[in-house]
Amino acid sequence: MPNIAAIDQVLRDAVASGQVPGVTATAANADGVIHEAAFGRRSLAGDAAMTMDTVFRIASMTKAVTGAAAMQLVEQGKLDLDRPASEILPFLGQAQVLDGFDAAGEPKLRPAKGVVTLRNLLTHTAGFVYDTWNGDMNKYAAKTGLPAPRTGDIRALQAPLGFDPGTRWEYGINIDIAGRMVEVASGENLEAYFQNHIFGPLGMPDTGFVLQARWKDRMAQIHARDGNGGLTPIETAPPVENPLFYAGGGGLFSTSRDYLTFLRALMNGGALNGARILKPETVASMGQNHMGALNVQKMVTYNPRMSNDCELFPGMDKKWGLTFLINTQDVPGGRSAGSLAWAGLNNTYYWLDPKKQIAGVIMTQILPFADAAVLGLLDRFERAVYVA
Repeated sequence: MPNIAAIDQVLRDAVASGQVPGVTATAANADGVIHEAAFGRRSLAGDAAMTMDTVFRIASMTKAVTGAAAMQLVEQGKLDLDRPASEILPFLGQAQVLDGFDAAGEPKLRPAKGVVTLRNLLTHTAGFVYDTWNGDMNKYAAKTGLPAPRTGDIRALQAPLGFDPGTRWEYGINIDIAGRMVEVASGENLEAYFQNHIFGPLGMPDTGFVLQARWKDRMAQIHARDGNGGLTPIETAPPVENPLFYAGGGGLFSTSRDYLTFLRALMNGGALNGARILKPETVASMGQNHMGALNVQKMVTYNPRMSNDCELFPGMDKKWGLTFLINTQDVPGGRSAGSLAWAGLNNTYYWLDPKKQIAGVIMTQILPFADAAVLGLLDRFERAVYVA
């Protein structure tokens, strides 16, 4: 039997020490769910306890779902990994690169060399960047009023590139654009597509872009970390109603239990409980390196309120699959080389180890991203899962 008590103790200690207000976590192996637990409170401003049905803003954990949707359409021949993405979204054919600023502070733009493909987008090698981690784009957005994808304003997708397609890796709005490709190619908005083709079939009732009334009393509150390590509850604007597009790069609400269901389907070759969402060979391909000799780079923050600098597994070469970070070496006491992972801005994290057939999810709601205390908790939780 797994040593569940040791896993629980790791989570309980993090709450008791004040590192996190509350946390939910769950893990599975090839046989099914092996652990799930919730500790602490949904908000330091109230008494409501964290429970396994607590709903979180999972931000960039949305990306893997968008990748799965895109690959469903690749299987159907409605999308192609290597044809010009401008065949689906014509504005990509006029992509320009932001080449700094002139003496007057005006942005300098030039035509992109090369074409944007879906493979580029899913691996963050297309050239699109985030203003949170790119100084030039941060300056460009402030100067031009460029909207963020979370606003649902379609103009957000027409941001300039930070570099020519295929020349390097940088985290960016790429998956938002891939999500828009899913909408156009399928004829459904991303909320309807996800519900009809992923969440409904897999049985994920508490995941979606649209804030449901039944979630109101189950939402975890976001907390801001101050310079002394303290935590303060902060108010968060609700999602935009009836957006022009849904941001496939971030925007889903979910629970750790629901998200583990999605990971279990991937771990099981694209099927779970009689529902198949992807072919086994598609899932296997998604977990391979799709960026060639390029490597994932450190993310340096230009918005410290939202994110710390972030480099997972420093000193290790890291690759990107079709929406996943891939560690190229075994992690002592934890995941195998070739495991898949990523995270959400509010410090939610997951990993999927295809070799050892272990997946885990841990969720908090804390800003800024890459919080040292939560990363430490993730490491301890992961190690305890593997020991168990």
